[in-house]
Amino acid sequence: MTKHERKETPMKALVKYAWEQDAVEIRERPVPTPEAGTVRVRVHTVGVCGSDIHMWHNSQSASSKGTLPVTLGHESAGIIDAIGAGVEGWNIGDRVVCETAASICGECALCLSGRYNLCPHREGYGLKRDGAMAEYLIAEPRVLHRIPAGVSFTTAAMTEPFAVAYNAVVERARVSPGNLVVIQGAGAIGILALQVAILSGAATTVILGTDVDTHRLQIARELGATHVVNISQENPAELIATLHDGFGADLVVDATGVSPALQQSMELVRPGGAIAKVGWGPQPLGFTLDPLVKKAVTLYGCYSHTWSTWENVLRLFGEGKLRTDLVLGGVYPIEEWTEAFSAMQRGDNIKSVLRMPFGLENEEVSA
Repeated sequence: MTKHERKETPMKALVKYAWEQDAVEIRERPVPTPEAGTVRVRVHTVGVCGSDIHMWHNSQSASSKGTLPVTLGHESAGIIDAIGAGVEGWNIGDRVVCETAASICGECALCLSGRYNLCPHREGYGLKRDGAMAEYLIAEPRVLHRIPAGVSFTTAAMTEPFAVAYNAVVERARVSPGNLVVIQGAGAIGILALQVAILSGAATTVILGTDVDTHRLQIARELGATHVVNISQENPAELIATLHDGFGADLVVDATGVSPALQQSMELVRPGGAIAKVGWGPQPLGFTLDPLVKKAVTLYGCYSHTWSTWENVLRLFGEGKLRTDLVLGGVYPIEEWTEAFSAMQRGDNIKSVLRMPFGLENEEVSA
């Protein structure tokens, strides 16, 4: 036992234990010990992702089935509380967030070229590696980022979803100043993509939702969306045809997680425009992709993020350029995870976060 290790009582963790509906529960699990080359993070706050909700309902895509049992969660913020042998440059008490790629091979062409988010051997937190909806998390130093001074743990826990939006809107499809951007979906990623698009200079932004998104569409207005459309009641194509030169959106961001949304994307995008597909789901398409060809549209698959994405988002947090206050709908102790999940599913919250025991004891810590 090293000087940084101590005998611990079992920790609480939210565990997916079977490939069945509702097969998620809080369990006691051993507190992990950091091996050589790793650190242990004491989790303060962890965000709830739509993928966690899909795991709860067992409605995830086939490609999102990993190892069982597995602790859920991949949007973490906390402090380093133990350090394994051989780790340098990090100290006990450092405030950190962790990227989601818990393990990569580090040797394939994708890893060596900096695109390790696409590594075929990648093992993500909450899927193939125990995640952050627990009191402690083991991490390799390569996934750690320091939380800027003045940025709270609650804000920092939103780095991962903002990184997803940043990857789609800046690194993949690349919004240009003056663009017309349409965002399908008023959930967390859609709302965060809206913020990034506005920050990137989009002249006009349109966000689409359904009846369940009434509250979230109002938040989108407060965040600066030019137009919001409830597609359960209105045809967004009629509005889009009146904007800019009438040819359609320069960029459509699909943040719905519903496969048929791509058909609407192809209708709303302008010839020569782009579609950034962030959301994914198990449904078959059931329609032709000919409009992609006829319009010469570029379709970008947008998956995960890399080190520079996280650093850029954290800098934006540090400069106060991204709003998390309007996005955060509720903070819940881990014991109230079902309400945290349900509030997002109902549309009451854009984002829910779980607070671990350490966070409940140290809510005031922000710098």
